[in-house]
Amino acid sequence: MLMIRAIVRPEKVDGVLERLMDEGFPAVTRINVSGRGKQRGIRIGDITYDEISKEMLMMVVSDEDKELVVKTIISSARTGEKGAFGDGKIFISPVEEIYTVSSGIRETVAGIEEVKV
Repeated sequence: MLMIRAIVRPEKVDGVLERLMDEGFPAVTRINVSGRGKQRGIRIGDITYDEISKEMLMMVVSDEDKELVVKTIISSARTGEKGAFGDGKIFISPVEEIYTVSSGIRETVAGIEEVKV
């Protein structure tokens, strides 16, 4: 299992979510974030904006689904054909366990079990 965190432009997030839903990935957490990348913010006239509004999408997928999800995010979040600075980043990290609070179900690579509370 993998955690995918995608930082995308706010104006692109609805399109990304729609494409993910179309591809069969409806479970996504959406968070408003701000920050800057290599471009170090935006300078407009005499004012420099160090932190730029973005959206972070978080989801857990199987290892087999990683490539499809990454390609879906890139193709729907990219500005124009070649992309532009500030289009975002995708971070992928392993997930060892998942617990569902309501059911007490624990998921691991080995399988699913009910956790006694």
